[in-house]
Amino acid sequence: MRLKLKNTPEQIELVKAMGSKDVSVSREAQEAFAAFLGPVIQQVINQASTAGAIYQDASFDEDDHPSFPLDLYYDQPAGYISTWSQSIAGGLPTSQDISATQELKIATYNIDSAVSVNRKYARKGRLDVVSKAVERMAQEVLVKQDRNAWAVVLKALGEGSTNSLAHIIGQPDSPADGTGFRVADLNALMTRMRRINTSWAGGTPDPSFSEGLTDLFVSPEIIEDIRAFAYQPMNTRGVPDSTESTAVPLPDSVRSEIYNNAGASEIYGVNITEVVELGTAKKYNILFDQFDSSVFGTASRTSSNTEVVVGVDASRGAFIRAIAQNSDSGATFNAIPDDQYSARHDKVGFYGSLEEGRVCVDARALVGMYIKQS
Repeated sequence: MRLKLKNTPEQIELVKAMGSKDVSVSREAQEAFAAFLGPVIQQVINQASTAGAIYQDASFDEDDHPSFPLDLYYDQPAGYISTWSQSIAGGLPTSQDISATQELKIATYNIDSAVSVNRKYARKGRLDVVSKAVERMAQEVLVKQDRNAWAVVLKALGEGSTNSLAHIIGQPDSPADGTGFRVADLNALMTRMRRINTSWAGGTPDPSFSEGLTDLFVSPEIIEDIRAFAYQPMNTRGVPDSTESTAVPLPDSVRSEIYNNAGASEIYGVNITEVVELGTAKKYNILFDQFDSSVFGTASRTSSNTEVVVGVDASRGAFIRAIAQNSDSGATFNAIPDDQYSARHDKVGFYGSLEEGRVCVDARALVGMYIKQS
């Protein structure tokens, strides 16, 4: 993420005024800059979040307590269902069994950040220094946001079970270690998503109920495996004649597209998104390992050579980000001058925060697979 303030005379004068030794001039300039800063960071964190494709925003007045009717997500015979959420930022997501006919109260929390710059840089109109401070504030908020968002996703995936089927599965055909990600793995994930999304009678659901697997979140190593589709065989079943080569590649048009684009943005209509925090021994992998004891047992399955990929049906709207909205400005991220600095500090600071809550109301929108790497 890189933020750069426009080098205009107006911007430079505003930054210089923030560093003024006249307290009233400096304060007025800081308030004007904070009013500009809030919408910029709000837009950046909304666009840069890796969980942005999973969650749907539901704004509420900052003085209210958000709630959602579960009967819009479940059929009447559903009885008691499980939801997953956090009560505090950075906390352990927990599941809650609640009647499908009740309202779900969403716990919200504040995510904040504070930055400062030396007044001498402001007086010199150093837009580059101020830009770096703004960039750092956005990054700090984004890191905290994504950690909370993915914790709920991974917890729901690890505990998810529908129609007596776990939502996390192993690779089909039990390949040897080092096999990596294959087309057959994506195919199996699409099938599992269909099997856990049935109608209330256990039959074929209406197409509007679920579009199936729409998004797959993977590590850079899985992206490497996908690039290899351009030159590696993809079949998992050999031909009957043992004298004939069993290597069957993807169609030439598909392999050419992968080769020319150094990968693929989608396969079988499923969007592929790279998440650096996924992968063996990476933080989301380690986090999932802690949540998924029901599948992995006491022995870690995602530590040394196994990693998890996460599949989502974004059409379900099963993941909600309740976000507080300022009733006057409509903003969701609020920035104000940080008044902790006195004249002796010779600094200009800003404090920014937002209030949100993350919840999974339907784990049937999730599937996952652990992939064996070398």
